[in-house]
Amino acid sequence: MKQDSTRNTSYTVDCEDYVHVVKFNPFDNGDSCSLIAYGGNNYVVVGTCRFQEEDAEVEGMQYKTLRTFHHGIRVDAIAWSPETRLDAIPPQIRFCTAASDRKIRLFTSDLQDKNEFKTFDGHSDYINDLVFAPSEGQEIASVSDDHTCRVWDLEGNEKAHFVLRSPGMSVCWHPEEVFKLMVAEKNGTIRFYDLITQQAILSLECEQTPLMSADWCLKNSLKIGAVAGSDWLIWDITRSSYPQDKRPVHVDRARLFRWSRVNENLFATTGYPGKTTTQLLVHHLGHPQPILTGTAAVGSGLTWHRTLPLCAVGGDHKIFFWITEM
Repeated sequence: MKQDSTRNTSYTVDCEDYVHVVKFNPFDNGDSCSLIAYGGNNYVVVGTCRFQEEDAEVEGMQYKTLRTFHHGIRVDAIAWSPETRLDAIPPQIRFCTAASDRKIRLFTSDLQDKNEFKTFDGHSDYINDLVFAPSEGQEIASVSDDHTCRVWDLEGNEKAHFVLRSPGMSVCWHPEEVFKLMVAEKNGTIRFYDLITQQAILSLECEQTPLMSADWCLKNSLKIGAVAGSDWLIWDITRSSYPQDKRPVHVDRARLFRWSRVNENLFATTGYPGKTTTQLLVHHLGHPQPILTGTAAVGSGLTWHRTLPLCAVGGDHKIFFWITEM
């Protein structure tokens, strides 16, 4: 694990394959290490990370692979379950994936003999995002190019089905709003659904397309962020259904938006995976310019650490990590 100054990354981890998606576990896993999962062309790797920013005994970064799960097909999205625990006996790892065959796979492992997976069928087109229910982890929500958002139980039974007006790009479940689901559509509309009545209760408008990614701020549940066209956009849902703040950031179209998990004013965006490099920008709402600019060779995926102002992007046989000043 080396400091890599050439591309101003803080750290890099070498991987056996192209990394399509990378995801820190957003939940407390009961251990001092952070869990991270990344998906390649036919496998998912689960590992642990420890950084010198959180542990003085670590020099730079320590990374350790816990298990490689054979997937057999390209991984497009990964979601962690809050039931994942490293301090349980035996430990439990649980996550789900979306793949290019339009199926959801649910993996459960004790990192020893028990390695199970179930396949959920139902979507008729690519699945763009998926998420576990944040408190109990007994349901999974997914959105797809087939113009639906679906909620599943852990057996793969469909519990709810929302018809969208365009492809579903992002789905978010907030730990303080467990009966609401946020769904962002490519046509620039973000809707909130009440899971008890199964009705839409609020909608936000970008007024520009294509909306590629949206996120619900963990530290302030009234804040929503998204990227559409080449801009980032921020809403305060108590004030207006139109964005309060927006800025052009990526010349070539923006691809992903993710809020930091430790600061409600900090977020990151990525440009479209280009022919050579992808730009990562970290923004702070108090600053007119990005506070960090990074580049990764054809990067994909974007994820923030649970307790540090640190984000990661996947790339060609590498994961890149950037630490940000608060």
